Amino acid sequence: MIDRKTIGILGGMGPMATVEFFRRLVEATPAGSDQDHLHILIDNDPSVPNRTDALLHDGPTPVPTLQAMAHRLADAGAQVLAMPCNTGHAYIDDIRAAVDVPIIDMIAETARATSSARIGLLATDGTIESGLYHRAFHRHGIDVVVPGPDDRRTVMAAIAAIKAGEPLTPLEDRIAAVVGRLADAGAEAAIAACTELSLLSRERMPVRWIDALDVLVRSTLRAAGVRIGEGEENA
Repeated sequence: MIDRKTIGILGGMGPMATVEFFRRLVEATPAGSDQDHLHILIDNDPSVPNRTDALLHDGPTPVPTLQAMAHRLADAGAQVLAMPCNTGHAYIDDIRAAVDVPIIDMIAETARATSSARIGLLATDGTIESGLYHRAFHRHGIDVVVPGPDDRRTVMAAIAAIKAGEPLTPLEDRIAAVVGRLADAGAEAAIAACTELSLLSRERMPVRWIDALDVLVRSTLRAAGVRIGEGEENA
């Protein structure tokens, strides 16, 4: 059997997004039996303080909880870490400073895999205001279009509703309308840059839907030693 690395997932941000990441990892792994799948450790700790509140509203910092999670995963044998939370990547350097285990940068990987010249960004206020995607995309010559104030409130409300377990269909309609306005502003594609938005159907969106969670799945498989087929690289 090919030697593959053990994956550690910093989860709980939110729990359903963590479940979806795990599901997609398993589904994307080429396997003919149980033994062909990866060894995956999940620390689903929903006590991580709200990342947007910490970034924008002087809320409690999530750094100690994120670092503790990384330590637990590393101590349990994780050789590569992945964090299915976009806003949490504002603290990736703090996590890297705490453990020797490498952590995949979902933001950088998404920018590297994106071929569109002008992208609409659907994300939390924390992700937008921190400039995470703006900096990453600009390094690749990609322009970023963000929703206007009303549409940003719609996105934040949709994220909160998904975390609360509300039905997805009405939320998809609202997000599709936001995506349509981003397209009107010149966006060639829209990126789901919050893992709650990854739970929405891409079929409902009026332009190409790029899901950062899918990019993280592919990056995690590569980091674990799983070969990715041609044609699966670009978002």
